Amino acid sequence: MAGLIGIGLTGILSHQAALNTTGNNITNANTPGYTRQEVVFETQPGRSTGAGNVGSGVNVSDIRRIADAFISEQLRGDSSLFNEQDTLNKELSRLDNLLGGESTGLNNALNNFFASLQSAAEDPAALPQRQLVLSEAQGLINRFQALNSSFIQQQQSVNSQMRANTSDANALLASIAELNLAISETPGLAQGNEPNALLDKRDEKLRELSELMKIRVVPAEGGQINVQMTNGQALVVGNQASTLSTEASDEDSSMLKFTLTSSGRARDVTEQIVGGKLGGLRQFMSEGLEPAFDELGRIALALSDQINHQHQIGMDLEGDLGGLFFTDINSRSAQLNRVSPNAENQPPKSGVVAVEITDSKALTAGSYTLRFTGNNGDNFELVDRASGEVVRQGALPTPLPAEISMPGFNVRIESGAFEQGDSFLVRPTRSAATDIALQVEREEELAFASPIKAEAGSGNSGNGVISQGTMLDVKNPLTNVPLSEFTTRGELSPPLMVRFTSAMEYDILDASDPTNPQPLNPPVTGQTFQNGISNKLFSEDPQNANYRGFQFEINGNPQAKDVFQINYNTDGISDNRNAQFLGGLATANTMNGGNQSFTEAYGGLVGQVGVTTRQAQLDVDAGQALLEQTTNQRDSMSGVNLDEEAGRLIQYQAAYNASAQVMSVAQDLFDTLLNTFR
Repeated sequence: MAGLIGIGLTGILSHQAALNTTGNNITNANTPGYTRQEVVFETQPGRSTGAGNVGSGVNVSDIRRIADAFISEQLRGDSSLFNEQDTLNKELSRLDNLLGGESTGLNNALNNFFASLQSAAEDPAALPQRQLVLSEAQGLINRFQALNSSFIQQQQSVNSQMRANTSDANALLASIAELNLAISETPGLAQGNEPNALLDKRDEKLRELSELMKIRVVPAEGGQINVQMTNGQALVVGNQASTLSTEASDEDSSMLKFTLTSSGRARDVTEQIVGGKLGGLRQFMSEGLEPAFDELGRIALALSDQINHQHQIGMDLEGDLGGLFFTDINSRSAQLNRVSPNAENQPPKSGVVAVEITDSKALTAGSYTLRFTGNNGDNFELVDRASGEVVRQGALPTPLPAEISMPGFNVRIESGAFEQGDSFLVRPTRSAATDIALQVEREEELAFASPIKAEAGSGNSGNGVISQGTMLDVKNPLTNVPLSEFTTRGELSPPLMVRFTSAMEYDILDASDPTNPQPLNPPVTGQTFQNGISNKLFSEDPQNANYRGFQFEINGNPQAKDVFQINYNTDGISDNRNAQFLGGLATANTMNGGNQSFTEAYGGLVGQVGVTTRQAQLDVDAGQALLEQTTNQRDSMSGVNLDEEAGRLIQYQAAYNASAQVMSVAQDLFDTLLNTFR
């Protein structure tokens, strides 16, 4: 009877454990990271009798987690991918809405500014029209600066998110290390009795960590695991957790770098932070925000340069040559601000490097690293940060300065000492949208007229016609020195006379005394005239002695002794020629090597961000589908199915009741046996 009671008792105890396990599954059905558990039954050893081997009941050998290491790893990988793309898409969408918004973008401000110039060209002497130009110019400046400020705010927001996510990652790393210790100290672990609840908690912490960054999980002894970065750099080893931190980048103080501290030693692991939210934020900075900074600055530079040049070769309402319209793009402060020394440069840190914009048409958006190599920093190399390629390299001359020519700009290594390993961040366009400002203070200073004019002599016998002239420059483009023709205020020095010596030849003379014109120095005589075409009078090559900063053309059929006078446009207040040229810059191809206008260049920026945002959205959708698929796969294996658990609850309850019935039968038999002896 005792054997039958024992068998019944093992059944009751075993199925009670099964009922408890099933109940625990049901109550944790909605617990994040919970893994379904099941009871593993095994038959107890039997007893040998003369009639054979008799069973002795059932035993619970294990309560195991229904988990698959491969699926868990896949879930972490898909979670990292989705969170990376989702974070990138959110930040790109914010940037896209900013650039493309009607009230926040640049298009309306550009269109309004050039519309005001075109309107002013219709009545160049009207002060209200001139005031409108200044107002719209200031509005355009405000829009450039507002966009740049918004970029800075988004950059600061990204940095704040990086710091917060780094703090969360450290908390998770510490928790994983603590769970490793608790798991390794669990009684019965050596006999295969795993602490299921602790394993669930650790897996959930790993999954949460994978949302922040991509990780590798490596099994270790004693039930512990090691957590690594993608390059194998240890984050958790046993019960020891490393610490991630963020600090200002040595290269650019507005950016963050990541360091990993382990055993008191800190390492720069910025490039190893990939995947997850942190990887998405880093990708947005490098592929979204930084290019937008540079491209907006490039547009501001090109606009300032082209408007300034055209305005400087015009004449204002007071008869003076036009000055700067916007800030000088090559002011000393602007040139120096385009270069930032690395915080880790070696003493004496006296090197001076500047960037001069040489051709805004050829300028491209981008940034570079200027590195000094060699035993004494005698060599240099200029590296494109986007591609990592060395685009220029060479040896420093003695003495300095040295100049590195690039499309649209020059890097000048001016003075000071440079040591091996020193580096400088070169960003030719980055600060231009902040630096742009209006230099014209009064309506009268707007140079809408052209400072030159021409007229035919009253006694000409031919039908030759001279153009009103086109200004090229008031400075020599090669030396940036003012041309002698415009050194005297309100005068052309000297005024010129074109005098035909025959129908086919002409001289260009100094007409300071119109009644007695004199040869120029050097003389320009015996010039050939061709009928039927427009004949240019001057060279447009600054290296040529006949370059004078302007161009006139004669066509028709002039005769011998015909003359044409070229002089300063005195009292030309109603002249609108320069205003028309200024307004025409709206559609002129003045960027990308003469292939794009300002609005097209900005449209390219908006389009590029839009394409990147759309691709990010597609990647989010794909990542979400993968994550859902893996999550469903994990849930189908490890998740709690309430219908299944309810069936098992009934099954185990019936077995429990049957085992109790076995004990009841054993008791009845024992009572019957006792009664036979009474």
